[in-house]
Amino acid sequence: MTDTTGSGVFGRNTGHEQVTYCADPGTGLKAIIAIYSTALGPALGGTRFYPYQSEDAALVDVLNLSRSMAYKAAMAGLDLGGGKAVIIGDPAKDKSEGLLRAYGRFVQSLGGRYITACDVGTFTPDMDIVSRECDFVTGRSIEYGGAGDSSILTAYGVFQGMRAAAEQVWGSPSLRDRRVGVAGVGKVGRHLVNHLLEDGSQVVITDVMESAIEQVRTDHPEVDAVADTTTLIRANLDVYAPCALGGALDDDTVPVLTAKIVCGAANNQLAHEGIEKMIEERGILYAPDYVVNSGGLIQVADEIEGFNFDRAKSKAAKIFDTTKRVFAIADEEGVPPSVAADRLAERRMSQIGRLSGIFVP
Repeated sequence: MTDTTGSGVFGRNTGHEQVTYCADPGTGLKAIIAIYSTALGPALGGTRFYPYQSEDAALVDVLNLSRSMAYKAAMAGLDLGGGKAVIIGDPAKDKSEGLLRAYGRFVQSLGGRYITACDVGTFTPDMDIVSRECDFVTGRSIEYGGAGDSSILTAYGVFQGMRAAAEQVWGSPSLRDRRVGVAGVGKVGRHLVNHLLEDGSQVVITDVMESAIEQVRTDHPEVDAVADTTTLIRANLDVYAPCALGGALDDDTVPVLTAKIVCGAANNQLAHEGIEKMIEERGILYAPDYVVNSGGLIQVADEIEGFNFDRAKSKAAKIFDTTKRVFAIADEEGVPPSVAADRLAERRMSQIGRLSGIFVP
C-alpha cells in the first residue's frame, strides 16, 4: 500500500512523499518504507529491525526517522534525500536470508528512489544479503565493495559535535577531565567511549544489555557503569550522551539532568515539541541529534561514489564546524539549537532542491 499524495498518511499531515507497506507471507516479512523527501536526491536511510508492539508504532517510528534523515542529509551537505525503513519483528528470532532477500526485492521495486543501509537490528552481513536482490544498498562489507561498519564514523561525528559544544560552553574544544555519561554502548556508543577516553574524559556508561557493559569494561576497566539511564542522568555529569533509542529527552529526564551539554548518537532524542525550550530554560546546551550523528550517513553515502575511508572521515570531521554554525545561528536568531538546525536544513532543501521536488531515477 502506497500513499504518494503528500497530504498525509492515514490522516497524518506528515509531508512525506511516499510510504510503502511491504509484506511477504512466505518469509514472514512485514516492513514499511517511508520516503520523506527527495528534493536533494534519492532518499538514503537505514533499515531498522525491531519488535514493535504494533504496526501503528512502527509507522510512527518510520515517519519520524525518515524525516530526520532528510534533515540530516541536508545538514551534512549531501545531494541526498531522506528515507527510512522498518522491519517488524525480533531480529534474534525472525531474521532469515529469505526475509532479507524478500525485503531487498521490495527496495529494488522502488527503482532507486530509496537507498537502504544498516540501522538498529541490522548489520553489514544483512546488507550483503539484501544486495543480492537489490542494487540500492549501502553499508555492505568491504568484500562486497562496501564501506563496512558505519558506526565508526557515526561515533567520530558525535565526538566532533561534542567538541563543538564543549567549546561553546567552556571555551575549549576538549573533553579532557569532563565527566561524560554514555547511555547505550552498542555499535556506536562503544566507539564513542574510545574517542572520549583518548581525549582524557572520565566516562560512565549504562546499557540495557549487560553484555555490552561487560565488553566496554573489559576493554577499559577505568570506565564506570551504573544500573540504568535513570541513575545515569542523575549522576554528576558534564555531558550526557544518549546513544540508544529515541525519545531520551522527555518531561521526566530533562528536569533532573545534571549535565551542561546533551550530545549523543540516538535519533529523535526530543520526545515531543517543546522539550527543546525546557532544555534551554535549564541552561543546558543541546547539540541537535541529526547534525552530530550524521557521520554514518556520510560514510554510507560515500560508498555510492566508491568508498574511500579517508575522504569520508574528512567529510565527517566537518560536523565540528556545522555544529558551531548551528549554535551561532541559534544565538543570532534567539532560538534553541534544534530550531536553528531545522531552519538551516529547510533552507537548503528549498534553495538547492530540484525544481520538480521529487527524484525520479
